[in-house]
Amino acid sequence: MNEQQQILQLAQNRGAENGLPYAGAVTPQEACELLQKNPEFLLIDVRTQAELALVGRVPSALNIEWAFYHGMAQNQDFAKELSEKVATSKTLIFMCRTGGRSHNAAAVAASLGYTQAYNMLEGFEGEANSLNQRTMLNGWKHAGLPWTN
Repeated sequence: MNEQQQILQLAQNRGAENGLPYAGAVTPQEACELLQKNPEFLLIDVRTQAELALVGRVPSALNIEWAFYHGMAQNQDFAKELSEKVATSKTLIFMCRTGGRSHNAAAVAASLGYTQAYNMLEGFEGEANSLNQRTMLNGWKHAGLPWTN
């Protein structure tokens, strides 16, 4: 079993242990490794355009907003946009700020027939610390993975 297969197996085990309705869950480090080693894998960032502009982005990610800023109204066309932009045969890793919206997006993807939909735990910014600051405990940025403004 190669390293990519090991990561996917671990992610699938997490999914089974937690009763996830999609293929599994990866850490930011695992997601980055999978994306770097397999150009067929796709990172889908479900954060808002405002978050991308203010906090940063992963250059290779496709953005399909789960909800819209201001007010965080749910994107009623999320499933349609995903279906139009990405083939169901692709392996998808969904990312948001902390892992909540991306969990929902991965569940929708699975319901649409994406059998290889994964949630990225911790998200781009990670959990807030006791001072309500993000990127200090975990997440993509905290791990020092590639991102840009």
